[in-house]
Amino acid sequence: MTDETHTTDGFATEGARAIHRAYGGLETEFNAITRRARDRFENRDWRGHDEDAAERLDLYRRVVAGIVSRIHSLLGGLADDVALWKRIKLAYSVRVAGETNRELAETFFNSVTRRIFSTVGVNPDVEFVLERSPVQPREPDPSVYRRFEADGDTESLIRNILEAYRFEVGFQDADRDAKLVATEIDRHLESLLESKRIDAIETLNSVFYRNKGAYVVGRIRSGNQHIPFVLPLLNDDNGVFVDTVMLIEEEVSILFSFTRAYFHVQAECPGELIIFLKTIVPLKPIAELYIALGLNRHGKTELYRSLRGYLDRTPDRFHLAEGDRGMVMIVFTLPLYDVVFKVIRDDFDYPKTHSRREVMERYRLVFKHDRVGRLVDAQEFEHLKFRKERFNDDLLQELLRDAARTVSLDGNDVIIRHLYTERKVTPLNLYLRKGGRDVAIRAVVDYGNANKELAAANIFPGDFLLKNFGVTRHDRVVFYDYDELSLVTDCHFRRLPTARHDEDELESETWFAVGEDDIFPEEFVRFLELDGELRDTFLEHHRDLFTVEFWQGVQDRLRAGEIMDVFPYSQTRRFNRTRSP
Repeated sequence: MTDETHTTDGFATEGARAIHRAYGGLETEFNAITRRARDRFENRDWRGHDEDAAERLDLYRRVVAGIVSRIHSLLGGLADDVALWKRIKLAYSVRVAGETNRELAETFFNSVTRRIFSTVGVNPDVEFVLERSPVQPREPDPSVYRRFEADGDTESLIRNILEAYRFEVGFQDADRDAKLVATEIDRHLESLLESKRIDAIETLNSVFYRNKGAYVVGRIRSGNQHIPFVLPLLNDDNGVFVDTVMLIEEEVSILFSFTRAYFHVQAECPGELIIFLKTIVPLKPIAELYIALGLNRHGKTELYRSLRGYLDRTPDRFHLAEGDRGMVMIVFTLPLYDVVFKVIRDDFDYPKTHSRREVMERYRLVFKHDRVGRLVDAQEFEHLKFRKERFNDDLLQELLRDAARTVSLDGNDVIIRHLYTERKVTPLNLYLRKGGRDVAIRAVVDYGNANKELAAANIFPGDFLLKNFGVTRHDRVVFYDYDELSLVTDCHFRRLPTARHDEDELESETWFAVGEDDIFPEEFVRFLELDGELRDTFLEHHRDLFTVEFWQGVQDRLRAGEIMDVFPYSQTRRFNRTRSP
């Protein structure tokens, strides 16, 4: 180390340089993993894509841990000197001032300082703080998308788009797919637009990859209107083909849902890409779009910024969320804020036997697992601080009494050392009570579909209680209570033994040996919590969920290495390619 580095300015320069170099390394590794998605898709290397996804999810944590260790070595006893860190922050801000993704670089800096200082709340001396997101509604930079002018018929236009996104493996039949897509677009526009005129289709340069699919994402321009345009592409033994076309905002919003795995998409400037996406899914929060792109740490920054903005604009108070009281979590929310906050209780009610660590491990599993549109993504926060008066009295009393290891008072501030945030959904048991007959029947059928899709993704929810499932604003049933969750392949599904004597069935205790991982699907029906027509409907569509054969069959496929298809759109939306449109 030179003499210069022994001065305060020298330490500041070296500290800023080291953090900036670490951020650059993170960005390089992130992009390298993301770039592999195209090869994985072309080679149908689905297992490799899963491994890439897991590696990318661990990357941020690993890089932050490395630079925190490096900073401690570099600064020694000055590592927690706030005055020095003010200078490091200034030097870092100069370094990133002209960068395209400055906001991401600043979030990385904040991650480092929060680890070093265990900052409670926000400390603007050592953190970058913006009151307003840099992503604001406007037309995106034309450099992030391609524009295809509508000079002829729709089929020719789609053919040009498919040609522009051709893969090494080639399309099975691009002419057939262009005709299928064009027919669907013309039919949709006839019911939507008076002019029925397409001026152009604009598509993002980068293809979005997730699981076994690739997606060309764009918009149809007709005058001042933006109509979503997404082409889901699949690749089988015969090559690439278009599986459907998505033209409705709700469909595309579900594609970018908080219940799905993160996309792998090359984006030199994610902010510009998100500005484009907001023109086709305007109701999707900025935080969720960053998270959907795999930039979940900056998504958390945007989420926290939106929360502070809400609290600054309103006098609303946190209150207990609707639904049954949780045995493991205290769940609370704000009246008009579309997020719930979950704090782990100090002690769990009987019959819960899990430890706090086990609960956190399950949340970590969900974070890293393919959520297939049925598991709610949770973001983890530490060391939050809110004013005491922002809490409903009943909620604050419960937090201080039942989560005292996590929640405490510091004067007029409530300190929360750890919590999870999730998007707000309506508990399924409440949804069934509030909805009419047709709504309830659709939800019950989808409740069974949710369990089957979770099974296909190697997730066993642990129980089928309605209160552990919720319904999104798109009327999709999702699972959000993870304390009993396990992998299907870790379970031992058994048939109930036949009683040896009549007296056996009268015993209060189980008369046969039950292992820790033993599960008896025949017993699920006892916990179904559905009556009358709803129960009959569920059994009509999903009676197989109560059979050992169903669960063992899923296990066999998973253990054989099969990655099962779970589509982010209805099976009825898939093209029938065996006949002409």
